[in-house]
Amino acid sequence: MGRGKIEIKRIENSTNRHVTYSKRRNGIMKKAKEITVLCDAKVSLIIFASSGKMHEYCSPSTELISILDEYHRTSGKKLWDAKHENLSNEIDRIKKENDSMQIELRHLKGEDITSLPYKELMALEDALENGLTCVRAKQMDVLDVARKNTKFLEDDNKQLHFIMTQQQMSFDTRVQMDHQGYQRAAHDAADYNSQIPFAFRVQPMQPNLHERM
Repeated sequence: MGRGKIEIKRIENSTNRHVTYSKRRNGIMKKAKEITVLCDAKVSLIIFASSGKMHEYCSPSTELISILDEYHRTSGKKLWDAKHENLSNEIDRIKKENDSMQIELRHLKGEDITSLPYKELMALEDALENGLTCVRAKQMDVLDVARKNTKFLEDDNKQLHFIMTQQQMSFDTRVQMDHQGYQRAAHDAADYNSQIPFAFRVQPMQPNLHERM
């Protein structure tokens, strides 16, 4: 008995829908690989599930971008607008400039120069000499700035030392004056104490008392 005819419509049950998607996705991927091998065809297949997950296949002998470009040329349909085309051209230009700069950098390092002609070697030598001159000039600028900074630090140190010396001298002067004042006060007190016995005499309250004894 043959299979019953299946009505092609959306499967409402999510589990059944997921199972059917997996089976049919694997089947169409298998067919794409078979036609690539059997017929030497260029095949590119992209599938997006309802969840957003992507599955893709591209013939081993080509790339997706190549197939899209070929489709663009053959069908005449514009896959990219002018803005994207200009952006693609700009990216290609930047890549070429980067490759050229990488080659020049290797040459400046002395690498891959055996095949360079004499004129290019002379131009490379001039570029190196100019670069060396700029580097030496920059070194002199850095040294000059370092000397100025050192001079500023020395001046600040001298100024700070002068201020500290003045403060120390002022402090020593105050200490000496306080010490002299203390000695003067102590001397005056000693003089005052030495004069007390002479300033005060004990007088007998009864002058004739000793005569009675």
